[in-house]
Amino acid sequence: MGGFGNYAVSFSVICILAGGMTLFGFGLHNGGPAVMVWGWVGIFAMTLVLGSCLAEVTSVYPSAGALYHMADRLGGRGWAWLTGWLNLLGLVAAIAGIDYGAASFIGAFASLQWGFEPTPENTMGVFVCVLLLHGLLNSFGVGLVDVLSKISVWWQFSGVFLIVVLLFAAPGERQSPAFVFTEYYNDSGITNPLYGAGVGCLMAAYTFCGYDASAHMAEETTRAQKSAPWGMVHAILWSGIAGFVLIVGMLFAMESYSGTLETATGVPPAQIFIDVLGVGVAKALLVVVIVAQLFCGNAEVAAASRMAYAFSRNRALPGWKRWSRAHARTQNPTAAVWLCVSLAFVLTLPSLHSPAAYAAVTAMNVLGITPAYAIPVFLRLKAGNRFQQGLWNLGRFSKPLGILAVAYVIVLTIFFCLPQAYPMQVTNFNYAPVTLVVVLLGAWISWITVGRKNYAMPLPAATAADSAIAGGMV
Repeated sequence: MGGFGNYAVSFSVICILAGGMTLFGFGLHNGGPAVMVWGWVGIFAMTLVLGSCLAEVTSVYPSAGALYHMADRLGGRGWAWLTGWLNLLGLVAAIAGIDYGAASFIGAFASLQWGFEPTPENTMGVFVCVLLLHGLLNSFGVGLVDVLSKISVWWQFSGVFLIVVLLFAAPGERQSPAFVFTEYYNDSGITNPLYGAGVGCLMAAYTFCGYDASAHMAEETTRAQKSAPWGMVHAILWSGIAGFVLIVGMLFAMESYSGTLETATGVPPAQIFIDVLGVGVAKALLVVVIVAQLFCGNAEVAAASRMAYAFSRNRALPGWKRWSRAHARTQNPTAAVWLCVSLAFVLTLPSLHSPAAYAAVTAMNVLGITPAYAIPVFLRLKAGNRFQQGLWNLGRFSKPLGILAVAYVIVLTIFFCLPQAYPMQVTNFNYAPVTLVVVLLGAWISWITVGRKNYAMPLPAATAADSAIAGGMV
């Protein structure tokens, strides 16, 4: 991959037409337009800070292992083990969240086109098909991932432009600026507006995950010390700008708040398209969104498989010999691809019985991957002057921005461990922190039983291009 291809993978994984659209209804329920807009701006700004700090460390340690490799170099084997397990949880949850969201939109399109009933069972069936598609596409090597990710960049920008222009050009009344930028609404049972707004920020926090994909693809990227950090930061920047335009455009166009939330399609953005543009155009726009989500899920599987491959290469996963194999012909980590796809399926199964499970999966993505982003930044701060900045760096702003980034992650993690609705019931229980505890407990037990003996990190290489840890993938 070149620099643009590396950037395209992260931009595809962030995918505002996936996270921003699949959790659009969640945002309407939890804080309404005010939180959706200003929460997006706030999370975008803090993600740019965190991503820039992480990019600085990536410039020094570009490898497929990415976050846990950085943690190993800066803090030792124990930190690497913890970071790797958190990163894996976040990446697998991201696959689950993206592909299940795509399945929901496919169900909405099929409902309009053929009268398909988007029940949990039917949506799960579509979800399995999407997972299989992404498993197959990722079994052909990095060349196909590179091409699809580059197409995804232009598809997303064009899709956002098309949606916003059509919504504004359509006849009819529009919501007022006061509604879009100041209207607060919360029907989750959370009475404290600050608490409610914090939970509502999950929409933006979930969307701004996955930019570490640039780091995971470093071993397959030319001049990775500059290209991977550049890809991460620019993916966040352009996603934030395009996402703001999309959210504001959708909110201005929304005709009925209650009608949008109670849509028979099960997908609030689809109802906005129908109300403003009619069923025919709505179906066309749904196809635009669905294709973007499929691009997104494909890029996420690529990033997750590289991380699982690298982690197995260091003997950190059960059955590591199988998952650390590269295909003889394509030099692709095919076994790791299907491992990640299978784990994503298992993680999503509760959605058959709990309407709140999808929100829990997205929260799990944030709870797993965001702390994993912060650990290398924290260890870089702890290292002080021992850390030698790479080709891409923040200069004298490195330390203050690093402190701000770590503090942000602590607050975000606390919020998404809290209940997301009251009164708490089985149907709305947030099982994301429970899963996080189970993963952390499993990581600790596996570390003291086998990890300390078996885990091994290869020696660092001078560049990603001639890396001795590439495992035949370059």
